Amino acid sequence: MGYKLRMDRLISGIIAHRRAVVAAFLAVAVVCAACIPFVRTNYDMADYLPPSAQSTTAVEIMSTQFDQAIPNAYVMVRDVSVAAALAVKAGLADLPGVEDVMWLDDMVDVTVPLEVLDPSTVEAYYKDGAALFQVSVAEGEEGPGVAALRAYVDALGEGNAVSGDAADIAQMQSSVVEQVGMAVAIVVPAIVLLLVLSTLSWIEPLLFLLAIGVSILINMGTNLVLGEVSFITFSVSPILQLAVSLDYAIFLLHAFASERLRGDGVEAAMARAMRSSVSTIAASAVTTLFGFAALSFMQFQIGADLGLNLVKGIVLSFVTVVVFLPAVTLLLCKLIDKTAHRPLMPSFKGVDKVLRHVRVPALVLVLALVVPAFLGQAHATFTYSNGQPDLTLRSGADTAAVREEFGRQNVVAVLVPRGNIAAEAALSDDLAQLDHVTGVMSYASMVGAAIPQEWLGEGVTSQFYSDEYARIVASVDTEVEGDEAFATVEEIAQTTARRYDTFYTAGQSANLYDMRNVVAVDNVVVSLVAVIAIFAVLLVTFRSLALPFALLLAIESGIWINLSIPYFTGTPINFIGYLVINTVQLGATIDYGILLTMHYLRARKLMPARAAAAAALGTSFRSLLVSAGILASAGFALSFSSSISAVSTLGLLLGRGALISLALVTCFLPALLIGLDGIIRRTTFRAGFYAPSASDALVVPAGAPAAACEPAPSAAACEPAPPAASSAMSSAPSASPAPFAGASKGENHE
Repeated sequence: MGYKLRMDRLISGIIAHRRAVVAAFLAVAVVCAACIPFVRTNYDMADYLPPSAQSTTAVEIMSTQFDQAIPNAYVMVRDVSVAAALAVKAGLADLPGVEDVMWLDDMVDVTVPLEVLDPSTVEAYYKDGAALFQVSVAEGEEGPGVAALRAYVDALGEGNAVSGDAADIAQMQSSVVEQVGMAVAIVVPAIVLLLVLSTLSWIEPLLFLLAIGVSILINMGTNLVLGEVSFITFSVSPILQLAVSLDYAIFLLHAFASERLRGDGVEAAMARAMRSSVSTIAASAVTTLFGFAALSFMQFQIGADLGLNLVKGIVLSFVTVVVFLPAVTLLLCKLIDKTAHRPLMPSFKGVDKVLRHVRVPALVLVLALVVPAFLGQAHATFTYSNGQPDLTLRSGADTAAVREEFGRQNVVAVLVPRGNIAAEAALSDDLAQLDHVTGVMSYASMVGAAIPQEWLGEGVTSQFYSDEYARIVASVDTEVEGDEAFATVEEIAQTTARRYDTFYTAGQSANLYDMRNVVAVDNVVVSLVAVIAIFAVLLVTFRSLALPFALLLAIESGIWINLSIPYFTGTPINFIGYLVINTVQLGATIDYGILLTMHYLRARKLMPARAAAAAALGTSFRSLLVSAGILASAGFALSFSSSISAVSTLGLLLGRGALISLALVTCFLPALLIGLDGIIRRTTFRAGFYAPSASDALVVPAGAPAAACEPAPSAAACEPAPPAASSAMSSAPSASPAPFAGASKGENHE
């Protein structure tokens, strides 16, 4: 009773002070929008490795105990002599953002003729008149640092290049905002088109976008409290929040349209709509929220970064829809009525006449595919970096130019306890003998064990020693990832382990190697957490043991099929997209199954199973189509607009997954519900399923509409009774076309 009283007071306050509510939300949105540029975006995936990863410890040691970082950029200057290259090296070292520059003179004595030196060492740094410098750009300064490097080498002549991890990060920094804007420019018109087709007012889609847009701005602005977000979160979170929470706004306004038919004023209609909708919207949001929250259980902390942001976004969308949207709707009610239009999308009431013919084949096909799909997705080939260079961009063209001249460039740093210079010298020699190692730089190999360290200046020894550790840097000619690169990292670790009990490896390949090891565990943990959490929600929602299994089988089968496609086509996929889609597709599309099942259960109380499935599809198909269309549009927009591998992969998997989930919910799930009808009836608390006897086959079930079922109900059999407003994913039906009667997950059309 206390809850209802507080809710009534809140609703009355929102309606009575709607102008103040709208002004307050818009003011907060403006302030948060102004905060967005001050939220730092982190582009370094290594920062999100778990603290237990050895490369995390290595990076921490190097950042706190060594003055010089390991190289993260490569600068190629053509047509220079050795003397000129030394002058270029000095000029590069003076540029802003540059911490250190290494070249051939750090490896050998360049005052002697190069012809008498080791050719493999020389050609790694100087070849055919071109010099290749290894540059350390300060963390966080990649953008201005790389810009300064390019300006400097471009002034020296044509054909010079800057590549490496720092250049890739600089490219992402300069393009990520543009790519997010492009994704929005693609997805918003697509969503508006879908909403215009499925609603009855030209202005209504703008209301939906306004409500969710306000929550997105608040979500992005409040990230200032967190200090920073990953570039994955910055790129993906706004689009995902828009796609998965639009249904909350559509649901509320549809309930409002239904209540207006009672004709006792817009304020009273909105109060009833808010009162009946809040628990339903919350139930829909909770399933999505649990799916996103499961990301926080990843060891790889990019999951917590994205998961926290998406959970915060869902909560803000819920608050915005139940508080801001009613207020702004009442203010614009007359305008919306003036822009009403006739229905533009068919009702799809008879869609089961088509789908029932594929129901059994779909059941057989999915059951035949589910095991191979599960095994296939578990053996997918992953990529861990940001993909192949895009030759249409400066960073990609420069990378290709450096590779063409000098081959592949990569470094792995090894940290060992300081104190045994003989062991350092022996290890340096061992590493130099490994395949793919083109050079080794350490105190023992560069200066020599015979020269006491105290004879040399701090500038020399600090490159190789901290108070506790010695650093040995191995140059390798592999890609930064892949079987060859990871095998080289393992060889370096095994070689070091023969001489030291404690050691750490660092560098991009070492970081990606640790990411690979973390992914296998994260995938299992996150998937289990998401499934268990959503199973619990379904158990409470349906008070049934069989239904949660049926719904999860339908959605998980779609996920497995989606993720197995790259395996069977031999296409590597980015591991971030793989990890995230497990929970995002589950959390975002489980509502499809809930909606159909809710309608099926209500219809099943009035008619046999096949007729109930037909009625459920008739009342929910348009809602499912619109919701899946919105989610698929968002996914494909991300895939098309982003050159970042993790973002484009996630977008492709999300777009394809939404369509696969739609197909399974509309074709496979009804067959499953019909086939398991007896088990569902026995394992559902107070199921109340309709069970006619042979003698009353022509009798209309109690509570059915007047023109009820035929003796042998067809696919277009009688509709279920109007759903209770408080049930998850449902709303009152529209008796006739009216403004606000939009299609959504959770609507029951006229």
